[in-house]
This record gives sequence, C-alpha cells and structure tokens, in this order.
Amino acid sequence: MSSKGEPSDATWLTAQQMRAWLAYVRVMQRLTYEMNRQLQADSGLSLADYDVLAALSDAPEGRLQLSELAGWIGWELSRVSHHVARLCARGLTSRVTSRVDGRATDAVLTERGREAIVAAAPGHVELVKRLFFAPLSPELLEPLRVALEKVHDNLSRECRPPTGR
Repeated sequence: MSSKGEPSDATWLTAQQMRAWLAYVRVMQRLTYEMNRQLQADSGLSLADYDVLAALSDAPEGRLQLSELAGWIGWELSRVSHHVARLCARGLTSRVTSRVDGRATDAVLTERGREAIVAAAPGHVELVKRLFFAPLSPELLEPLRVALEKVHDNLSRECRPPTGR
C-alpha cells in the first residue's frame, strides 16, 4: 500500500502481463465452451465425461484409483467420485475395490466407455486442430509448449496437487 492507502504497483499486473493473462483466459474459456458443445452435439459426452474417459483409456487396463484419476485430470477427489458415479449409471465406467489398496476404489473403463471415447475422439481432435493449432505457425508451437510447461512446472512447485500424482 502507498502512503495514501492505495494499492502499490506491485499489487497489479503490468500492462503486458494483463494482456497475456486476459488472452489466456479468453482462449481457455472459449475453448472449454466449444469443446463441450462439440462433444455434446456429436457424441452425447460432456467435456468432463471426455476428460475422465480419456484418462482411463490411457491407464493400464483402463483402470485408475479414484485419487490417482483426480490427480491426472486436476480435479478434487469428491468431484471425480461423483462424476464416476454418474458415468457408472450410464454404463461407461465401473467402480471396484482397488487392487493396490483394499480401502480405496478404482474407476474402470467399461467396453461401452471405451467405445464412447473411441467414437468421440476423432471429432474432438479435429476441433482442437481447427480451433487451437490451425492459426499457429509451426515456429510458434515450440515456444508455446515451452511456456505452458514452465507454467505447469511452477504450478507443480507452488501448489499442492488436487490429489494423486
């Protein structure tokens, strides 16, 4: 605070930081909206459904302990648990006792869930290519990847993960 009780310059983002931050927020929010809309229209899956099913499809045997799944997709354990229960009701996942820790629960991708993610993936990938990658020259991809990985690494250092990995 300044002597007049006003926030100091250290409190605010610089003009360059503000432009970059607002650009990121606009892109993140709009991409989330567009991906959710496309998935719902094309496959009946929400973006949240896709996130869970994609993580399970990449896991060994299509199976992850709920806490590990939460860590993979960056959700709180309670959100993952509730969402997996909804996917179970639709036959896309099942819940079983963990092989690693008998006190824990694993989410398992069912055959129906695997079919759903396989069917949804091509349209989702096409949308990501068209909306995110198409406007970027090949020269911009590496610096973008480096910048995003630096932000992720900082998050990993500065913040406690939601759960799991």
